[in-house]
Amino acid sequence: MEFITRCRKCGKKMKSERVDDYRVKLVCACGFWEYKTMPSASKAINPYYPSDAFSHVKISEEGGIVFQMERANREKMEIMTLEEISMLASSDYALDEVLQSVVEKTAKRLGVDVSSIYLWNGKELVLTATTSFVKEAIGKVRLKLGEGVTGSAAKEGKPIYVKDVSKDPRYKKFAELREKDYKSMLSHPIIHKGELFGVLNVQTVDIKEFQEDEMYFVSVIANMLLSAIRIRKKV
Repeated sequence: MEFITRCRKCGKKMKSERVDDYRVKLVCACGFWEYKTMPSASKAINPYYPSDAFSHVKISEEGGIVFQMERANREKMEIMTLEEISMLASSDYALDEVLQSVVEKTAKRLGVDVSSIYLWNGKELVLTATTSFVKEAIGKVRLKLGEGVTGSAAKEGKPIYVKDVSKDPRYKKFAELREKDYKSMLSHPIIHKGELFGVLNVQTVDIKEFQEDEMYFVSVIANMLLSAIRIRKKV
């Protein structure tokens, strides 16, 4: 049986497009569109559930479990995330809520261990959202301009990628974060016409070579964050 959804604007049949595991975007020829969330029963038997969630789990030569994903699939996942983040940026949610949601989506889609956002308050960079660091550290961990890899990216106004932070003298650990021994790190400033708004970080426990499309993905997220911040600060 085919389920038909009619446009609430003109009454025509709408086309459906899968957005993620649980949402469908409905589009009408008249230009009207909306999202539909699948009910719990449908989620349980969701025929669209991505098979690559299992088919790309492999055993490495060393005997460890690794996750592989074709570039095309990864780009599709990234596009979905960007659409979600764009919706969050223009939503009525408070800035702290938006930033926390963004770091969670970023970490999940990139497959990194940590994603964090530091906001610039005019004097310091303040940890405002994070995935793996202790939440109690939010608002307490602060960096001066040029301090650490994060502060360096902010001061230089350009992304900084460090393959192994344990060998980089700029890297700074905070006891409040209860950090693991992280290796690779990418810090991307959130900046507009020379004005600093913050920094978006992603980190991994194992050494990671960030691919060009992944770095571009982070840069797009940073620009979306810029919009979210400026809208709420009305600048």
